Amino acid sequence: MYPFVSVAYAQSAGDAASQSPFFQFIPLVLILGVFWFLIIRPQQKKQKEHVRMVDSLSKGDKVITNGGIFGTIVKVGDDRITLEIASKVQIQIERQQVARMDKKIAESKEDKEDDDSVEKKEEKKKVAKKTTKKVSKKDKEEE
Repeated sequence: MYPFVSVAYAQSAGDAASQSPFFQFIPLVLILGVFWFLIIRPQQKKQKEHVRMVDSLSKGDKVITNGGIFGTIVKVGDDRITLEIASKVQIQIERQQVARMDKKIAESKEDKEDDDSVEKKEEKKKVAKKTTKKVSKKDKEEE
Protein backbone atom coordinates (compact mmCIF):
# COMPACT_ATOMS: atom_id res chain seq x y z
CA MET A 1 0.00 0.00 0.00
CA TYR A 2 2.82 2.45 0.87
CA PRO A 3 5.78 1.44 -1.26
CA PHE A 4 8.01 4.31 -0.16
CA VAL A 5 7.68 3.62 3.56
CA SER A 6 9.85 0.54 3.35
CA VAL A 7 12.48 2.46 1.39
CA ALA A 8 12.54 5.17 4.04
CA TYR A 9 13.18 2.63 6.77
CA ALA A 10 15.86 0.95 4.73
CA GLN A 11 18.05 4.06 4.65
CA SER A 12 20.67 4.24 7.30
CA ALA A 13 20.83 7.16 9.69
CA GLY A 14 24.59 6.85 10.10
CA ASP A 15 25.45 9.01 7.05
CA ALA A 16 24.69 12.33 8.80
CA ALA A 17 26.65 11.34 11.89
CA SER A 18 29.75 10.45 9.87
CA GLN A 19 30.22 14.04 8.58
CA SER A 20 32.57 16.26 10.52
CA PRO A 21 31.12 19.33 12.29
CA PHE A 22 33.17 21.59 9.99
CA PHE A 23 31.24 20.47 6.91
CA GLN A 24 27.93 21.02 8.67
CA PHE A 25 28.72 24.74 9.18
CA ILE A 26 29.81 25.44 5.57
CA PRO A 27 26.26 26.20 4.34
CA LEU A 28 25.71 28.57 7.28
CA VAL A 29 28.97 30.40 6.54
CA LEU A 30 28.07 30.68 2.86
CA ILE A 31 24.65 32.14 3.68
CA LEU A 32 26.22 34.68 6.03
CA GLY A 33 28.75 35.63 3.33
CA VAL A 34 26.00 36.19 0.78
CA PHE A 35 24.04 38.35 3.25
CA TRP A 36 27.19 40.36 4.02
CA PHE A 37 28.02 41.18 0.39
CA LEU A 38 24.46 41.66 -0.88
CA ILE A 39 22.73 43.38 2.05
CA ILE A 40 24.89 44.54 4.96
CA ARG A 41 27.90 46.02 3.14
CA PRO A 42 25.93 48.12 0.61
CA GLN A 43 23.69 49.42 3.40
CA GLN A 44 26.72 50.50 5.43
CA LYS A 45 28.16 52.35 2.41
CA LYS A 46 24.85 54.10 1.82
CA GLN A 47 24.64 55.11 5.49
CA LYS A 48 28.20 56.53 5.48
CA GLU A 49 27.42 58.50 2.32
CA HIS A 50 24.25 59.94 3.93
CA VAL A 51 26.16 60.97 7.07
CA ARG A 52 28.81 62.65 4.90
CA MET A 53 26.10 64.51 2.97
CA VAL A 54 24.33 65.64 6.15
CA ASP A 55 27.61 66.88 7.64
CA SER A 56 28.35 68.93 4.50
CA LEU A 57 25.01 70.78 4.45
CA SER A 58 25.42 74.54 4.26
CA LYS A 59 23.32 77.66 3.87
CA GLY A 60 21.83 78.02 0.38
CA ASP A 61 21.76 74.29 -0.47
CA LYS A 62 18.53 73.02 -2.00
CA VAL A 63 17.42 69.79 -0.33
CA ILE A 64 14.57 67.30 -0.17
CA THR A 65 13.42 65.94 3.19
CA ASN A 66 12.31 62.41 4.00
CA GLY A 67 8.74 63.73 3.99
CA GLY A 68 9.13 64.98 0.41
CA ILE A 69 9.39 68.70 1.21
CA PHE A 70 11.59 70.72 -1.14
CA GLY A 71 13.36 73.67 0.40
CA THR A 72 16.42 75.88 0.63
CA ILE A 73 18.56 75.86 3.75
CA VAL A 74 18.42 79.23 5.52
CA LYS A 75 20.12 78.38 8.81
CA VAL A 76 22.27 75.44 9.89
CA GLY A 77 22.51 74.41 13.54
CA ASP A 78 24.16 71.49 15.32
CA ASP A 79 21.18 69.17 15.13
CA ARG A 80 18.55 71.25 13.30
CA ILE A 81 18.32 73.17 10.07
CA THR A 82 15.87 75.82 8.97
CA LEU A 83 14.36 75.37 5.52
CA GLU A 84 12.59 78.00 3.48
CA ILE A 85 9.89 76.10 1.63
CA ALA A 86 8.06 79.13 0.20
CA SER A 87 8.46 82.88 0.29
CA LYS A 88 8.69 83.85 3.97
CA VAL A 89 7.68 80.32 5.07
CA GLN A 90 10.35 78.60 7.14
CA ILE A 91 10.36 75.29 8.99
CA GLN A 92 12.84 73.62 11.28
CA ILE A 93 13.77 69.98 10.84
CA GLU A 94 16.43 67.64 12.17
CA ARG A 95 19.54 67.38 10.04
CA GLN A 96 19.08 63.61 9.70
CA GLN A 97 15.67 64.14 8.04
CA VAL A 98 17.31 65.51 4.90
CA ALA A 99 16.97 62.72 2.37
CA ARG A 100 19.11 64.16 -0.42
CA MET A 101 20.31 67.26 -2.15
CA ASP A 102 18.18 68.44 -5.08
CA LYS A 103 19.74 66.73 -8.12
CA LYS A 104 18.40 69.22 -10.65
CA ILE A 105 20.28 72.04 -8.97
CA ALA A 106 23.46 69.99 -8.73
CA GLU A 107 23.19 68.98 -12.40
CA SER A 108 22.65 72.57 -13.50
CA LYS A 109 25.81 73.61 -11.61
CA GLU A 110 27.76 70.84 -13.33
CA ASP A 111 26.33 71.85 -16.70
CA LYS A 112 27.41 75.46 -16.13
CA GLU A 113 30.92 74.29 -15.29
CA ASP A 114 30.96 72.10 -18.40
CA ASP A 115 29.64 74.98 -20.53
CA ASP A 116 32.34 77.28 -19.14
CA SER A 117 35.04 74.77 -19.98
CA VAL A 118 33.62 74.29 -23.50
CA GLU A 119 33.56 78.07 -24.02
CA LYS A 120 37.17 78.35 -22.83
CA LYS A 121 38.23 75.60 -25.24
CA GLU A 122 36.47 77.37 -28.13
CA GLU A 123 38.18 80.66 -27.22
CA LYS A 124 41.56 78.92 -27.19
CA LYS A 125 40.84 77.46 -30.65
CA LYS A 126 39.91 80.92 -31.98
CA VAL A 127 43.08 82.44 -30.55
CA ALA A 128 45.13 79.62 -32.04
CA LYS A 129 43.52 80.16 -35.48
CA LYS A 130 44.19 83.92 -35.31
CA THR A 131 47.83 83.38 -34.43
CA THR A 132 48.32 80.89 -37.25
CA LYS A 133 46.67 83.33 -39.70
CA LYS A 134 48.97 86.14 -38.56
CA VAL A 135 52.02 83.92 -38.89
CA SER A 136 50.99 82.78 -42.37
CA LYS A 137 50.38 86.42 -43.50
CA LYS A 138 53.84 87.41 -42.25
CA ASP A 139 55.39 84.49 -44.13
CA LYS A 140 53.62 85.53 -47.35
CA GLU A 141 54.74 89.15 -46.97
CA GLU A 142 58.35 88.12 -46.42
CA GLU A 143 58.36 86.00 -49.57
